[in-house]
Amino acid sequence: MDHALVRNFCIVAHIDHGKSTLADRILEVCGAITDREAVDQVLDSMDLERERGITIKASAVHLQYQADDGQTYHLNLIDTPGHVDFSYEVSRSLKACEGALLLVDASQGVEAQTVANAYLAIDSDLDIIPVVNKIDIKNVERSFALGQLHEMFGFSEEEVLHASARTGEGVHEILEAVVARVRPPEGSAEAPLRALIFDSEYNSYRGVIAYVRVMDGRIRKGDTVRMMATGRQFEVDEVGVLAPAMTPTEELVAGAVGYLCAGIKDARECRVGDTITSARHPAAEPLPGYREPKAMVFAGLYPTESAEFASLKDALDKLALNDAALHYEAETSGALGFGFRCGFLGLLHMEIVQERLEREYDMDLVATAPSVVYRVYLKNGQRVEVENPAHYPDEGSIERAEEPYIRATIMCPEEAVGPCMQLSQARRAVFKDMVHTAGGRVTLTYSIPLAEILLEYYDQLKSVSRGYASLDYEFDGYKPAKLAKVNLMINYESVDALAFLTHREFAEVRARTIVDRLKQLLPRQLFEIRIQAAIGGRVIAAGRISQLRKNVIAKCYGGDITRKRKLLEKQKAGKKRMKQVGSVDVPQEAFMSLLKI
Repeated sequence: MDHALVRNFCIVAHIDHGKSTLADRILEVCGAITDREAVDQVLDSMDLERERGITIKASAVHLQYQADDGQTYHLNLIDTPGHVDFSYEVSRSLKACEGALLLVDASQGVEAQTVANAYLAIDSDLDIIPVVNKIDIKNVERSFALGQLHEMFGFSEEEVLHASARTGEGVHEILEAVVARVRPPEGSAEAPLRALIFDSEYNSYRGVIAYVRVMDGRIRKGDTVRMMATGRQFEVDEVGVLAPAMTPTEELVAGAVGYLCAGIKDARECRVGDTITSARHPAAEPLPGYREPKAMVFAGLYPTESAEFASLKDALDKLALNDAALHYEAETSGALGFGFRCGFLGLLHMEIVQERLEREYDMDLVATAPSVVYRVYLKNGQRVEVENPAHYPDEGSIERAEEPYIRATIMCPEEAVGPCMQLSQARRAVFKDMVHTAGGRVTLTYSIPLAEILLEYYDQLKSVSRGYASLDYEFDGYKPAKLAKVNLMINYESVDALAFLTHREFAEVRARTIVDRLKQLLPRQLFEIRIQAAIGGRVIAAGRISQLRKNVIAKCYGGDITRKRKLLEKQKAGKKRMKQVGSVDVPQEAFMSLLKI
């Protein structure tokens, strides 16, 4: 394969700006799929992606394109997610490319995640081709998006391409621009092998399948390769490209993007970001890997049956191969038994991981309410990081506590500025900046406690802006906080899985709301249920669910009153005994109800 005829590029954009649809049209133009095979979102292989209409996983595909200059070019396209929770997938994809198509919806213009992904591509030194998509929509002013692209990134009008991914208009021009404006890959096929693992997945029959970008050297079937992080060696069973199905080839040479099977059975021996080299002629040093993703949201995942704990561990091991941003470690709960404390990049990421475990690995799970990591400084000089509210130290031993903040960038129309600011300030946000951009759009910058955006902030932001606001955020360090740990007790027994940490100012309001919600969610029993929320030894909210009663005196018509009293006393004694030995099952809705407040 001639290096000069290879182009590696990806598509980056805000969510719902048409990345997957454009990828479909590119596959059709290059002849990678026939009319019979054509479906919407070809590269979105998961049912979840098709149902929700979003890209969750970056997907690579190898294409051959006959250009206007008569040459046949080998194109490696990577379609990337657009939601802020999956920006780590985007950053990994950029490492495997030399160019990027920056897609902007003609009607929506530049949005928050467009800006974030554009700067990721600029930082990775990629050749960027701006594209205004959805030009087939009637009465859309393209000048709106063009003005924003010029003002924010400095692109001239001549540089910007115009296309409609839905109709296919302008797709040929995009491919010609990729050939002309994206540089071919560097690296020598004769140098020692260095291949970067940018993704992987587990197959029951073939073991771990690694998706690689070969930077130097070549890989053939039968070669012995070494993982530079672990030192383990494997014999290559098969190499090939994704076109879009797995297609075996003789070799992968420098500049190629493809897959590798080597009978790797242990998921931990093939890490995303690791470098594969030759066992015979190893490279001197590995490729620079990826920045470790920082988990922002933590929640407990527990199997409904304790015997399923080992199956859940196995499922998490395999899912972590396909989702390098997922972190987990074993923990126990008095209420829920053995499970895992998992770290996620955001609420959507948490929701997707839980759904994938339930669908792909047939797990029946209970998830606790999400929380963030707090830093607590003790009076003895120690600093502890608290992910689980149940592990929060006693009030008397704490000197001070800090909570994580994010730097949020909100882009909205001018008429939605007031409601967006009002919503943010109600969430303890600190105003930083406001910039007016082309097309009547405003960019607001806030520093917001991460815990505050867990509680339906994004949904409410969309609601107050009638769907026009977009949000992007990044970690902004830790700041002092007045925290309170609220314990939930059911029949005077603390339920550690329902404990939560909150700002002291909101503790009583949240506690009352949760107690009221639990009164609705917990099923009535044959004995009375007491629900209490307490900070330390002080009860700040309480409620009760009355018992179900059988009418034991229904059969007593006439006769002496003592007969009725005797039956009622017997029932009372039975209720008392039942209350001592009875237990209350807390349904999954109770844990998730903490999200809805």
